[in-house]
Amino acid sequence: MVHTDTSSGRAVGTPVADAPAAGGSETATTAGARAHARAQHGRTAEFMRHVPAATSPTAPADVPAENLVWSETIAPGGYTTAVLARGTRIRLTDRDGDACAHLLLHRADAPYERLNVADTVKVPWQAYLGVGHPLLSGFGRVLATIVADTSGHHDALLGTTTREGNLERYGAAAPESPSPAGRELFTLAALKHGLDRRDLPPSISFFKGVRVDPDGTFRWLGSAGAGAGVDLLLHVDAIVLLANTAHPLDPRPEFTCSPLLMHAWPAAADLDRLTAGELVGELGPEHRQAINNTDADLIARGQL
Repeated sequence: MVHTDTSSGRAVGTPVADAPAAGGSETATTAGARAHARAQHGRTAEFMRHVPAATSPTAPADVPAENLVWSETIAPGGYTTAVLARGTRIRLTDRDGDACAHLLLHRADAPYERLNVADTVKVPWQAYLGVGHPLLSGFGRVLATIVADTSGHHDALLGTTTREGNLERYGAAAPESPSPAGRELFTLAALKHGLDRRDLPPSISFFKGVRVDPDGTFRWLGSAGAGAGVDLLLHVDAIVLLANTAHPLDPRPEFTCSPLLMHAWPAAADLDRLTAGELVGELGPEHRQAINNTDADLIARGQL
């Protein structure tokens, strides 16, 4: 009869082999699997989160690595998610020129408040994302502001790719497939926060530009090229969902995407500089009112 040795946590009477059987896999036994797993400690891969962030091999030149609170290289067809504090500055970088960063934001303490793309376009009277553009929730509050942009090739109109669209176009759409749909990737990211598909509104995307011609036709601009970046400044504690996958309007017949870099660091002083007109210039009245709405809500919650 097998019972548990509470001091060691293993089953007494069950032999634990110290080496794999002849011709067997080195991970075929508990001890072998443990040894293999421990041997991986400290190794790095191209696509991974860097922990701690200060060890980042991709830290921006203008940000001391020790200031970073998040650093990650997101694979083509990959996703990531983070909970980041108010006053955090997020930099997304299109390393090789074919990343497409699909983004969703939710309030960390109230996930029902989330990015509202319609208001993000409507309230500031601007459909095209760029420096100074607020990313708004449906409550008239600003979740983040774009405070730097060397790309200018973004989209707030078409959302991300879907399972049906990718199946028709590429023949596959699952997260583990060669052509994962953004909606499927967002679902996996959302599940990590107790959210599901009903919590996923339309998203915005960076690094693949779209314009609307006078006749209403969407015109594909593509990428601004390798090395382009965009910085977001968070006005609230936020759940950040990012999917790096092809844009739904990409005309290329083959699934095309390249690595995306994400870095984040505390920059609370930038919030004051933003409202003072020192960071991106004078803000429009709609943007200022959205900031006032956000600050009033934080004060009411005892968070400001």
